[in-house]
Amino acid sequence: MKTFDRENHGPIFDSLIKYAVAPRPICFASTVDKDGNPNLSPFSYFNFMSTEPPICVFSPLTRMRDGKDKHTLSNIKGVPEVVINIVNYPMVQQQSLASTEYDKGVNEFEKSGFTPLKSQHIKPARVAESPVQLECKVREVINLSPNGGAGNLVIAEIICMHINANLLDEDNNMDQAALDLVARLGGNWYCRVTEENLFEVPKPLRKLGIGVDQLPEHIRQSSILTGNHLGLLANVESIPEKTNELESDAHISSLLEMWSSDETQLRNELHRYAAEVLLEEDVERAWQILLLS
Repeated sequence: MKTFDRENHGPIFDSLIKYAVAPRPICFASTVDKDGNPNLSPFSYFNFMSTEPPICVFSPLTRMRDGKDKHTLSNIKGVPEVVINIVNYPMVQQQSLASTEYDKGVNEFEKSGFTPLKSQHIKPARVAESPVQLECKVREVINLSPNGGAGNLVIAEIICMHINANLLDEDNNMDQAALDLVARLGGNWYCRVTEENLFEVPKPLRKLGIGVDQLPEHIRQSSILTGNHLGLLANVESIPEKTNELESDAHISSLLEMWSSDETQLRNELHRYAAEVLLEEDVERAWQILLLS
């Protein structure tokens, strides 16, 4: 591995870290100044940080060239309110256009072609094209350094959320794929959350998994099974008992017959079969296969 420390590799460090700490959701922030002039700007140093109270944090950076606040930050200091508009794929190019450093007083809603929508509880307008809009009161702004390029953590409490009704079912469950989110990566790269690249990971919240350290050594040291496979197998409360579930499995019968005289090869083939089954997240069946090895 190559090592980069901040002191000796400043510019390349600053670039590489944005590739590594990714994807980052986009806070498309709508603010107003004391005279009511709007500003609209995206920030990728952003996330959801608390449930009670519901808090988002995003970070406009102080300008590198002159150490001055960006318009969003100046507005928030005068009018501590912000709409965080969630960005999806149909609006990503216009969102990028709004990141242009227009002069103060220029209306980014007009420049980017977005439609302002009156908020219910705060002064800044929402972006009508955004699928989810969060009306927020700013609780605090924390400056991280007096230097240019320093972050300013805007701690924003969500007081109201608006969601496109087409994204919700009758029980108000969100259709994650239909949301079609985008996120920032390094350089000019973005990524898109499509149905094809969504997957679920079972959370070990209601049970105590045995852990990888308790797996049988031939499983733990397998040259076939990956770390993801081991994580799934170790997320059980105890190693299952062997059952008769595989008696009718023709592939198992074939492997047992073909490699009956080669224990190592049989074990490897059973591990490969278990890995295929784990792709379907059928952990119980995978365990039964591995118990034969």
